[in-house]
Amino acid sequence: MKLNNWMLAGIGLGFATLWSCPTLAALTATDNFGLEVKITGQSEDDRDLGTRSGGDVNGIGLDLRPWAYGERGNWSGYFMGQAVAATDTIQTDPLVQPGQESVSGNNRYYSKDREADDSYLALRELWVGYSGLTPYPGEIMKFGRQRLRQNDGQWHDNYIESLTWNFDTTLLRADVGVGQRFSDYRTDYSRLAPDDKDRTHIWGDASYQWTPGQWVGIRAHHIHDDGKLAHAGEEIDDLDKTENGNLTWLGLEADSDAYNHRNLNALNYWGSLTYLTGNRHTFDRSTDTTTGLVTAGDRYSDHVNGWATDIGLRYRLDPQWQVGAAYARASKDYQQNGLQSNRSNWTGTRSRISRFGEAFQAELANVQTASVFASWELQEDYDASLIYHKFWRVDGNSPIGQSNINAAYENTDSNGDLSLATLPLNDGEKDLGQEMDLVVTKYFKQGLLPAAVAKSLDDPSALIRLRAGVFKPGDAYAGGVDNYMHRAIVDVIWRF
Repeated sequence: MKLNNWMLAGIGLGFATLWSCPTLAALTATDNFGLEVKITGQSEDDRDLGTRSGGDVNGIGLDLRPWAYGERGNWSGYFMGQAVAATDTIQTDPLVQPGQESVSGNNRYYSKDREADDSYLALRELWVGYSGLTPYPGEIMKFGRQRLRQNDGQWHDNYIESLTWNFDTTLLRADVGVGQRFSDYRTDYSRLAPDDKDRTHIWGDASYQWTPGQWVGIRAHHIHDDGKLAHAGEEIDDLDKTENGNLTWLGLEADSDAYNHRNLNALNYWGSLTYLTGNRHTFDRSTDTTTGLVTAGDRYSDHVNGWATDIGLRYRLDPQWQVGAAYARASKDYQQNGLQSNRSNWTGTRSRISRFGEAFQAELANVQTASVFASWELQEDYDASLIYHKFWRVDGNSPIGQSNINAAYENTDSNGDLSLATLPLNDGEKDLGQEMDLVVTKYFKQGLLPAAVAKSLDDPSALIRLRAGVFKPGDAYAGGVDNYMHRAIVDVIWRF
């Protein structure tokens, strides 16, 4: 197992906080600790659309997450660890995508430093909070590795080392913060993803309830990325940075408390509009077909102007059934800020569901999607959502952002080294494909957790959940790919 310095420091700090911090050592009636046990089974076929060997995942895993939360006066603290043991490289955490399949052979371009293991240890969260800055309830400042979370999941819903200030009252919700990732805090990863290296995030948002159940808000996020880029002619691998710069997102949002599954509105809506501006610096890559050596080329810069929107309507037929439709579009120059999950309660149930397909899992970048759905909820015991998505490119001659599709061809050079060439999209073709999703959940008991802990967990209850999607690629993908790919995950969760 690979343990980098940040990983060791994080785990050590976690145990030190739990056992020796004077603020948290004295247990009180408000302290909580426990263990979340999660069993995940995953079946995934043809992520590569049948272009090469592999692309399939079939496995079962055990995910143990010990957690502890403590309060003393205005101070609080939270820790959650993770231990995963599985028969294949499966996704036990919907916020964290598993690593791409590694390439065999001796090709130096493909680093082994982010090969996901079937089993690993990790630090998910470790933070200390202080809530005495104002007399208002729901106000807290937190420092450490924490999960940022917003209702729509399209700006923030992920883990990052940060300093944040949160203000959550009946009429006003606000959040400001600054953060940077220093490690994944996993025993199988020894290097950061290229996009996270030397990238500082600064953000702020505020939402106001101007009339009962009606919210309007503004959001801003800035990235300062001064990570080092390779010089022309310098050898690089797939974990070296290829892009840096400064980007700023500005957004408006409004909703009818649509992400709260307990609201009883006959008609719910949500809408957001985001503008992106800034500068990006990158370079071309050059590959020697004889040796397989990849080197950096000349650098160039460009100014970025992009926008994205997401709108939706949901109508309640009766206390149990809802139907709705949603539409999202992102221009060819738009990209998301890297802290998103794109998962939310947008169908009106307790289950957080991928907004852009459980199988395809599109990112908002030169993509538009139209969705229709029906959802069902029986008290606090069951819920289900059936969803249809249609995906297009906005610009038929430009690439899209990341997705769960990993279609590529295998090439072998004269030395016998294996490399991958990404499957290009057909020029002029916009049809990316379509997908049908089914998400069904059975809840067994209601868990009462402190508010600070509940925000770190998607589901405060024990449950069994099926998340399944079938994706059919469209004309934008080259001929000869498989007609369908599927992804199905069954989660069983119980908290002690």
